[in-house]
Amino acid sequence: MNVTHQNIDDLNAVLTVKVAQDDYKQKVDQSLKDIHRKAVVKGFRPGKAPVSLIYKKYRVPTIIEEVNKLVSESISHYIYDNKLNILGEPLPSESQDTIDWDTQVDFEFRFDMGLAPTFEIELSKRDKVPYYTVKVDKKMREPYIENICNRYGSYQDTEKADDNSLLKATLTELNPDESPRENGISVEGASISIMLVADEGEKAKMIGAIPGDVFVIDTPKAFPNEVDRAALLKTSKDKLSGILPLFQATVTEVKQYVKAEVNQELFDKLFGEGAVNSEEEFIQKVDENIKSNLRGDSERKFFMDVRDKLIDKFKINLPKEFLIRWLVAINEGKFTREQVEKDYPGFEKDLMWQLIRDKIILDQEYKVQEDELTNMAKGYIISQMLQYGMGQLPDEFIEKYANDLLTKKEEKKRMSERVLENKVMAWIKETIKLDEKEVDFEKFNSMMNA
Repeated sequence: MNVTHQNIDDLNAVLTVKVAQDDYKQKVDQSLKDIHRKAVVKGFRPGKAPVSLIYKKYRVPTIIEEVNKLVSESISHYIYDNKLNILGEPLPSESQDTIDWDTQVDFEFRFDMGLAPTFEIELSKRDKVPYYTVKVDKKMREPYIENICNRYGSYQDTEKADDNSLLKATLTELNPDESPRENGISVEGASISIMLVADEGEKAKMIGAIPGDVFVIDTPKAFPNEVDRAALLKTSKDKLSGILPLFQATVTEVKQYVKAEVNQELFDKLFGEGAVNSEEEFIQKVDENIKSNLRGDSERKFFMDVRDKLIDKFKINLPKEFLIRWLVAINEGKFTREQVEKDYPGFEKDLMWQLIRDKIILDQEYKVQEDELTNMAKGYIISQMLQYGMGQLPDEFIEKYANDLLTKKEEKKRMSERVLENKVMAWIKETIKLDEKEVDFEKFNSMMNA
């Protein structure tokens, strides 16, 4: 076995693998013996077919299989041993001679390789990248405060119900003729949110109601969703089939949802007692929260600008023709060459950034520590739980799910890449100059969408 490579230019090379008969003969002979011992051929007992028949039928496929294994292993070892920094994977050369597997005993294979470019990372405070933060104005602040007031509001007694009211009522199961059902169910303190009633006719019975009013409600019409209806009747969904639809509702309370006022009581609920003592301090806190919520968007915008800046600065050349061939090959049957060429600029940009990022990781000797992986996984779990409205989870719960996540190979790889990318971005921030700019939300949104 002889493996060599020759550079065509800085970005392309040809790797040649020469395979002699002695390199594969022993393995082929052994494979043919194994096949002969197990072969089931019509007209012969298992393992008793003539050797010549087995040889004729299986010799060439066995040679192809063993030679391909040898070639694949040899290429991998050669690339590793010679520390070749390649892009993609070697492809059969377009200048490869046709192989005659029936007559040849020695073989020569040629493979095209794309080489990763060599470049240096040179950054300093002379390199400037904008870092955008959103300027909070009244237009942004008002809906935020409105949302807070809605969330911290409460139901208060009112004289008469409207379409936003909550009725407290006693529900009594009725027969179809609206007489009380014998041994029927009765629900004390049932809560009916009028805005959630699906049927307009049923809703009309409730609007204008006052404590003491009595009306009949058709529960499947009012609440066609079985989960909602079961909650109203304080029962389980599987028991609904045994319950009649009509109920007499006797209103005991009428409540209206009232938004919280912007006052000291709200400040104490939000920030702790005495932490905020004036509307001016409240607005300052609100603005800080809005900016904090938008910090992730600022970081994403900065990442995109850094990526574009560094790609433009280092002007990395890539073996375009080879990479297009490779993309077509690995996506065989999924995309045509024309489709790959159309999407290539985006792929090229991502690859350039990956090379820059990997070069920084190499230069700075960054590694991923286990505690960093665990913290990354914990942060991910907390973020996911918050999306489902589950906050203040026990530490042992978060620890368990983080460890479970890291047992999955792909997830662990993804977390490792995020840890490394965070280190790269932190290093870039320290090395270059951040040109901090405060812009209004509409302009920032426009830039993000672009």
